[in-house]
Amino acid sequence: MKQKGVSKEVLMRMQALRALIEYHRALYHEKDAPEITDEAYDSLVSELQNLEEMSPSIGEGVSPRDVIGGAPSDAFKKVKHSVRQWSFDNVFDEAELSLWSDRVHKLLAGGGVSKPAPTYVAEHKIDGLKVVVVYEKGVLVRALTRGDGITGEDITHTVRTIKDVPHVLKEQISLIAVGEAWLPHKEFVRINALREKKGEPVFANPRNAAAGSVRQLDPEITRERNIRMFFYDIDFIDVVNTDVLSPDTQEDELALLKKVGCTVNPHFAVCRTLSDVVAYYTKWTPKKDAEQYGMDGVVVKINEISYQRILGYTAKAPRFGIAFKFPAEQATTIVEDIVLQVGRTGVVTPVAHLRPVRIAGSLVSRATLHNEDQIKRLDVRVGDTVIMQKAGDVIPEIVQVVLELRPQKTKPYVFPRKVPECGGDGAIERVVGESAYRCVAKNSDTLHRARLYYFVGKHAFNIDGMGEKIVDALLDAQLINSYADIFTLARGDVLALPHFKDTAADNLLTSIERARTVPLERLLISLSIAHIGNETARLIARHFKSLAAIRTATLDQLEAIHGIGSVVAHSLYVWMRTKDHMEELDRLLAHVTIVNPEEKEEQAFLGQIFVFTGTLATLSRDEASERVRDLGAHVASSVSKKTTYLVAGVEAGSKKELAESLGVQILNEEQFLALLSRATEG
Repeated sequence: MKQKGVSKEVLMRMQALRALIEYHRALYHEKDAPEITDEAYDSLVSELQNLEEMSPSIGEGVSPRDVIGGAPSDAFKKVKHSVRQWSFDNVFDEAELSLWSDRVHKLLAGGGVSKPAPTYVAEHKIDGLKVVVVYEKGVLVRALTRGDGITGEDITHTVRTIKDVPHVLKEQISLIAVGEAWLPHKEFVRINALREKKGEPVFANPRNAAAGSVRQLDPEITRERNIRMFFYDIDFIDVVNTDVLSPDTQEDELALLKKVGCTVNPHFAVCRTLSDVVAYYTKWTPKKDAEQYGMDGVVVKINEISYQRILGYTAKAPRFGIAFKFPAEQATTIVEDIVLQVGRTGVVTPVAHLRPVRIAGSLVSRATLHNEDQIKRLDVRVGDTVIMQKAGDVIPEIVQVVLELRPQKTKPYVFPRKVPECGGDGAIERVVGESAYRCVAKNSDTLHRARLYYFVGKHAFNIDGMGEKIVDALLDAQLINSYADIFTLARGDVLALPHFKDTAADNLLTSIERARTVPLERLLISLSIAHIGNETARLIARHFKSLAAIRTATLDQLEAIHGIGSVVAHSLYVWMRTKDHMEELDRLLAHVTIVNPEEKEEQAFLGQIFVFTGTLATLSRDEASERVRDLGAHVASSVSKKTTYLVAGVEAGSKKELAESLGVQILNEEQFLALLSRATEG
C-alpha cells in the first residue's frame, strides 16, 4: 500500500535498496565473499538513508553513516621549490607492475648497464599531505606543500608543531627531506565529534582533515590536532664538513633520515625481486585499514640511486618509482541521460549525465562512455544505477550496472545514426578499424568553431588575446570563415566588433602578426588532424624536416617513424590527400612562414637539460627556452643533479646557489649566447 506523501517509485526504490543491502551484507559478513567494494556498499547505504529521511515513518530504525565534507583554507605565501616535485604514476595490477619493471630494465640497459639487476624498496603509500622540509646546516628553515610541483605553499609555521619533524637535526647537514603529513584515525574521530558538537561541518575523511589541519593560518589549531608525519625521501643533501656519508640506495636514505631524527615508517621492505614486491603488496592489502594512518597503495622504488639517476623522469613522474594502488574507490549513482558530444575532429563521444556523486573527494556529474561498444558491453541505460570508479587520478568511469536496481521500463540505448551538431543531414559513420563514430559532414558549425578555437590556442598558433569569445564574434560578424581569414583581418574589421577599442584592436592585430611565423610541428597541431597531438607532431616534423616532405610521404614512410603507429600514420596520410584540406592549407600558407627543424640543430643539445633563472638582456626566457628546445634540449623549471646547464641572468636567486652546491655548470648570458652560436654553426 502506498504511504501518504511517498510516491510509488520512491517506495519501490527503497524496497530494492533494502533487499540489495541485506544481500551484500550477508555476503560480506557471513560468507567472506563480497561482490562489490566497501565503497560501493556504503554508497548504497547512503542513498537509502536519504530516502528514509524524507519518509521518517518508513525509515525508522535505519541509520547509515553520514559523510559530510569540509573545505580548508589555503591562503598562504607561495614559494618556488628549489628541487622540482613530482608525483608517481600508478599501476593497478601485477601485469601493469611487470610492464613497468620491463621498462626499467630496458632503460637501464639503454643507459649503459650491461646486466641490470635492480632491487626494490616497497613502502606504504600514505594517504595524507605531501610536505617538503628544508634544513640548512641541520636547522629547519622552511616547509612547503607540493603545490603544482614548481611552486608550493609556505606552511613552516604549522609544520613546526608536528612532533615527528625535528627543528634541529642530529647532524649539521643541509637537507631537503620529503614526507607525508597524516592524521591518526582516533584523532579524526575525536576532531569530527568536536566539530559536530560545535555545529561545524565534519571532515569527509582523514586525508582531508590532515590537509585542512596543516593548511591553517593559526599553528595552534594544527598543534591541537596531533598531526603526524613520516619522512620517506631525500631530494637534496650536502654533507660537507661532516662525517655523514651520502646515501647510495633508497634504503640508505631512510636509514639516514632516521639517524638525523626524522620519523620514518617502519614497515618498508627491501625486495630482491618483483615477486617479493607483489608478496609485500598482497600482505598489506587486507591490512591497510589496520594502521592508524590511511594508505591507498604501495610505493615501489628502484633501490639503487645510481640506477635512479640513469632512469630519470618523464614530464610528470619519476621512471624509477611507481605507485601500486589498492583497489580503486567506488560509489553508486544514477544515469539521468546519455548525451552525444562532437569533438573538433568530428569524433562522436557518448557521455553519461549522472546524479552528482562524491568519489575520492571530487563531485562527479559526468562520465564518458567512450563508444557504442562500451555501452553495449555494460548495457548502460538511462535510469540505471551504476557503480562509478575513480582509479588514482584518472577520469571517473562507469564499471558496472547494478541490475537489481534497474527500473522496469528502461530500454537499451540505441546509438543514433544522425547527430544534428554534425551538420548537413547530421549523418555519422563508424570509423573503419575503430570503435568510434565520426561525423560524415565536416563542415558543421559546431566542428568549425571547435577547430578555430584550437587553431588560435596556445598549443597551435598561440594568438594571444584571441579566445573563444573573440572567435565567435568574428564568425558571427562574418569577418572570418577559415584559418587564412584570420591573417587578413584589418584594424577596421576588429574595431567593428562589440566592445573593441583602439588598444584592444591593436593588441590583437599585433598577436596575429607575431603568429605569422610558426614552427612546423605547431602548424601540424593546428590543423585538427585526427590523432595528431603535440608529441606526434614534433616527431613527424623532426623526421621529415619540411611540410613538402610530409605532404608527399607514403604510408610506409609515415608508419616507419619510431613512436608513430599505423592509426596515426593513416590519419595523416588520408588528411594530406583530401582536396578540401589541401585547398584550405594552401590558402593558409599564403599568409604564414613555416620554420623547419634542421638536422644539425636538432642534435646539438640532444639529451641535455637547461634551467633558466633571472632576467636575460637580449632575449626573453621563453625565447631562450625555445632556442635550446630547437636544438634538442629539455628545459626544466628547477635545478637537480641531472641539470646540464643553469643559465643565470640578473637576480638569479636561489637556483644559482643550488646549482653551485650540486656542481651544475652555470652560464652567464654571454656564455650562453656563445654556446648557442657554436651549436648553430657546428
